[in-house]
Order: sequence, then structure tokens, then C-alpha cells
Amino acid sequence: MATPIGNLEDITLRALRILREEVQSIACEDTRQTQKLLEHYGIRKPLVSYHEHNEMARVPDILDALKCGESVALVSDAGTPLLSDPGYRIVTAAIAEGLQVIALPGASALLTALAGSGLPTDEFCFLGFLPPKSAGRRKMLSRIADHSATVIAYESPHRILETLADMTEILGDRPVVLARELTKLYEEFLRGTAAEIRAQLVQNQSARGEMTLIIGKSKQKEADLDAQAEIARLQEEGVARMDAIKAVAKRMGLPKREVYRLVEGQDSNPTHKRRD
Repeated sequence: MATPIGNLEDITLRALRILREEVQSIACEDTRQTQKLLEHYGIRKPLVSYHEHNEMARVPDILDALKCGESVALVSDAGTPLLSDPGYRIVTAAIAEGLQVIALPGASALLTALAGSGLPTDEFCFLGFLPPKSAGRRKMLSRIADHSATVIAYESPHRILETLADMTEILGDRPVVLARELTKLYEEFLRGTAAEIRAQLVQNQSARGEMTLIIGKSKQKEADLDAQAEIARLQEEGVARMDAIKAVAKRMGLPKREVYRLVEGQDSNPTHKRRD
């Protein structure tokens, strides 16, 4: 179940009821962190340490408890388990054993950051934490350079300046939002290009706190998608294909041959589905 990512009020009534009345124990990353939440709401339950370093060893014990009819809550230190947090192994093991798994919705840093970013939400890709080493990080950034979706990633404060520098070099001047300390007292959204946000962090000496990066679409990719969508719309209205291409090229101030190549490239993509 999801727990608050900062503000302790961000937990559902259902989660509190289940923690208080329905589970016999709670598996958590850091027993000290979870204990703070439980004490805040006057809940007393046995805690089982379950984190990335002991997941494999803990799975059999938790499965045994579940098979005996107990209910076990799985929580992370903050946010929703399994999303860049432990939990995948126990969930898949429980499902494989035919045991019931119930996911309780709630706080999530990636969705909170996306909702407040002002960047497109119709399609997005979540990367988790970016690779800590520069070579791996740059390779991943190169992979998303042509993504047509908004991209979300977590980053640590001691690597954020290096990451923003890599983003500037690889992704250029596309829109970026950095969400910092979400739901906490010093919550902040920084908006601009990666270079502009990096300059703000350096100037304000504020490269601290939990950070979520939201990376907007490539401007060229977005323009390509707009052209494709407009041509498709005109064709659906009965406009001939070449006439639609001419009209879109004129409207967008692009050479007709460039728009034609764009559409032809789309049609030659085997994953592209045309609507007849």
C-alpha cells in the first residue's frame, strides 16, 4: 500500500483502516521510518524489515505467514511500493502461490510531479532512478532522445548537476521540470531547459532534497506528430492525401517535400497502424 511521500496527511482512510484493523504485520523498508507513521496515527503492529538487501531471505517467511491465513501489509518508506522500491519479488511470489494480492492506491512521487509539471500527460514513460555512472546515464538519455512521450525519472541530489549537464548535451533545449521535496515544507518546481534549471540550482545552492525530473517531448518530434495528426484529420474529412500534405506544409511553414518524407516514413514503419 502507498504511504505519504512527505506530508503525513497524504494517506488514504482505507489504508489507515487496513493497517489498524485488518493486517497482522507490516513489511517495510525501514522499521524506524514506518514506526513514525504508525505512531502519528496511533497504530501498533509488528514490523518486519523488508528491503533490497534482504528481499530474497524474507520472501519465504512472508509467504508462510500468508499461507497461514495472516494478512501482511507491504509498504515502502515513502510512496507506492515496487516503483523504484522493493516489493516485486514478494508480489510475484505470492501470485505464483495463488495468494491474493490487493494493491491500495495512494501517494506517488512520479504522478504528483507529472500532475504539477505542466508538461503533457497523455503519454509518459517512467525510468525509475537514472544510472549513477555517467556512461550509463548518457546511454539511457540517448535512448529517450527521440521519445514522443513525456519522460519521468528520479535523481539523487548529489548527482543532479551532472545529470542536468548530460541532459543539456544530449537532449538539447527541450522543456524540463525538476520537482523537489514534493508535499514537504520546501516543495519546489523548477521549470525551463536542463541548462536553465542547472543554473538556478547552482545560483541558489539548492541541490538538496528528493528530486523528480520530468522531461518534455522533443520539439521537433512534437512538431512531427502535430503534422501527422493534422494530415490524418484532413484525410478523414475527405481531403486528398497530397492536398492534405500541401495544406499542412503551408500552414506550418515547412517545405512540402519535408512533410511528405515525414508521412512516408510514418507509413513505412511496420508498427504504424493506418485507419481505413
